[in-house]
Amino acid sequence: MATSHGEYRGYLRNTIDMEAGHNRFQSVQTSDSTYRSILFGTLVVMGLLQVASSIAILLHLTGYLQEIDLSMAPHQPIEEVQIEPVLNALKDNRKRRCKTSRESLPSAHLPITTHQMYSKKGEPNAVTIIWDQVHGYRHHMGYQKGKLLVMESGFYYVYAKTCFRYYKYLPEDSIQVAVPTVDVSNTQLIQYIFHESIKQNSKAVVLMKTGSTMRWNNASYNMYCAQQGRGVHLEKGDALFVNVSNAWMLDPEGEGTYFGAIKLGN
Repeated sequence: MATSHGEYRGYLRNTIDMEAGHNRFQSVQTSDSTYRSILFGTLVVMGLLQVASSIAILLHLTGYLQEIDLSMAPHQPIEEVQIEPVLNALKDNRKRRCKTSRESLPSAHLPITTHQMYSKKGEPNAVTIIWDQVHGYRHHMGYQKGKLLVMESGFYYVYAKTCFRYYKYLPEDSIQVAVPTVDVSNTQLIQYIFHESIKQNSKAVVLMKTGSTMRWNNASYNMYCAQQGRGVHLEKGDALFVNVSNAWMLDPEGEGTYFGAIKLGN
């Protein structure tokens, strides 16, 4: 009987121990679940803070931070902060800056004047080309009697292209004025770009020169184009102009004969 009672007590003790062990296992599971929740929440908050920090840095670098009112942001949950309007604002700001930068650059592009008379036909001496302001473009640059006038000092890219052509018999729809027959078997077609420097009392010096001696056929259509360009530092008050030899042979179409400059920097 004593043995039976001892076994019964042992049985009860083992059952209690098992229940206690089971409770401890559940406590471990509960602690593990709580830890995961805290870890997940921490990662979410850190991710949101990282996004907010990246946007703030981007706004600061683009110079747009001062234009955005974030006074209401602290009173709203982080989940409600809208990113799309900020990105749209950044895009609009970049477009506005690029447009302003392009519009502020001094520049000019002028095609040749269509109806241009040169009295000395066949004369090889260089003469100044007159350009068409109506169909051309100028911004912060002046123009007077074939000369581009610099209104803002800086480093410019200057360019010019001239095309020459000759028909012995002009087509009926040609806008060129008829010219007497000229020997073009040994013709010099030279293009000069001159620079008048205000620091040198507006003395004209050759900035660029190009061309060729052409051996053309009197009985056929002939054409030759000369093109050149380079960078040069210009001062306010300087002037630029283009001279060519045998100007009576110039192609009157603006797509082939033009002159221009654009400021690249200071």
